[in-house]
Amino acid sequence: MFVKFAELPVFDQDRAIAFYTEKLSLTVAADVPYGLGDWRWVELALPGARTHLHFIRRPDEKPSDLPILVLVAEDLEATVERLRSNGAEIITEPQTAPWDRDTLYAEFRDSEGNRIVVNQE
Repeated sequence: MFVKFAELPVFDQDRAIAFYTEKLSLTVAADVPYGLGDWRWVELALPGARTHLHFIRRPDEKPSDLPILVLVAEDLEATVERLRSNGAEIITEPQTAPWDRDTLYAEFRDSEGNRIVVNQE
């Protein structure tokens, strides 16, 4: 068993696609019309993972207070620097996680205001 997709709330699908493909090297696995209006079924693939990110409609652009997603990177420092150099807002600089002394973590905000955690285990 595995998780097919995790839902990620977004306001602007094109802006979110650009953020995740350009800043984190995800690829578009699906982008097709879905239902009425201009909303599409969008799934992004993470390198080496079976689980995709699926965009759901976000009701507003208010930044999230709590993390909405946790990613794991092989090189946290390099990931944070890539995000910073591409203009992402870094909320928490890389540091030891208070919940596990063997884990480093950082936090950033995506183009849609979502708070994202990145761990290096």
